[in-house]
Amino acid sequence: MKTIHLTAIAAIALSQAASAEAPAAFETAVTLNAADLLPAEQLRGPSHRVRDRVMTDGFLAHFEIDTDFGTFEAVGVPQVNRRIVEADAIRKLVETSKSDLFAEGLKRSVNQPIDAVKNIVTDPVTSIKRAPKTVGHFFSKVGASVERGVDRIKADQEAGQGPSAAAIGRGARNAAGFDKAKLDTARQLGVDPYSDNTRLQEEMDKVTWAFFAGGLPLRIGAAIASAGVAVAATNMVGVPEETYALTQAELALRDNRSLTAMGLKEEDIKTFQIQPNLSTTRRHRIVKSLEALPAAAGRGRVILLANSCENPDQADFLIAALETLAHRQRTGAADYKQLHVFGRLPGATTATGMLEVPAPVDHVTWTEQVAAFARRDDLGTAPKSLIHTGKLSPATAAGFAAAGWQTVAVPYP
Repeated sequence: MKTIHLTAIAAIALSQAASAEAPAAFETAVTLNAADLLPAEQLRGPSHRVRDRVMTDGFLAHFEIDTDFGTFEAVGVPQVNRRIVEADAIRKLVETSKSDLFAEGLKRSVNQPIDAVKNIVTDPVTSIKRAPKTVGHFFSKVGASVERGVDRIKADQEAGQGPSAAAIGRGARNAAGFDKAKLDTARQLGVDPYSDNTRLQEEMDKVTWAFFAGGLPLRIGAAIASAGVAVAATNMVGVPEETYALTQAELALRDNRSLTAMGLKEEDIKTFQIQPNLSTTRRHRIVKSLEALPAAAGRGRVILLANSCENPDQADFLIAALETLAHRQRTGAADYKQLHVFGRLPGATTATGMLEVPAPVDHVTWTEQVAAFARRDDLGTAPKSLIHTGKLSPATAAGFAAAGWQTVAVPYP
């Protein structure tokens, strides 16, 4: 009986161990309430209403925002913040365009057609449709996916799929003076002057031109403290303050000098400046993040990764990842000595030898793709930490722990 008893105990123990090591069942993406992801004051405002039901794709949430100017779509919490600010800005611009002062400026500017200064968008949109199905490919082991892409970008330009350096230069020359005025308009509104929101750009061009060409000062809304608005824009929209102070050409020159000082190849810098999926603000945010990591080797790899972005959403994901690392460096939470690119995902090694991988996500579910990332064999043998925004499902947290990861929750950058 004793032998049987011990055998039974051993069987139970082995069964429990096997159960503990068994992988969690894979999950499917979930639908959440907007209130699960956004504070109450952002759900509804004078210019917008965020729809209650929010689909996720296993990594990011896909929002729909109803406004008086159409339905905007946003991928991820940071983009929601930008779209909310932009909806309010459009409302203020529309109100300004109904004022007597705007009419006077338009009357004075009648002899200076705006098209002679800047080519504005003439077809307003009712929806911003940019959401990808997923950013999961960042977490996949995809081999040599990052390479010098100048030939591909030039081919896209020849096919009419992206701006050429000459076109950018012509635009900068033609917009002399007007660009400065538009930067001031964007500063007053607290929006990105290079936003890809077509309706916002149309309204900013129209209002700025009437006052600029009419020789009238533009003041949108109540009295504005510029410094305060710039800080709010940096926090809500991700616009560094100097973006409002320097023209597009001036900002490009500043960033070029900074990247050259980091030791990057001239060819890679040129490709970076004409990458069609990197707006002026996106490029500058990448440079600012790299500047915050002065002791980290491998910054050139990050620029190659930026140059390989296939759409603006990929660029935004990369920027959020880099800004997560930069914030940890600035606050002393980490001291990075080496930057890496694993497939398409950036990572950094700290002075203590910890590999930190930033994951700017909203809600992660334990899918086959996430499990494959957690168990990747190309991340080395150093201790690993996932630095994530948003939430991990319980199964995801357990899966990463079982794979030997630490997980650290941080605010959105």
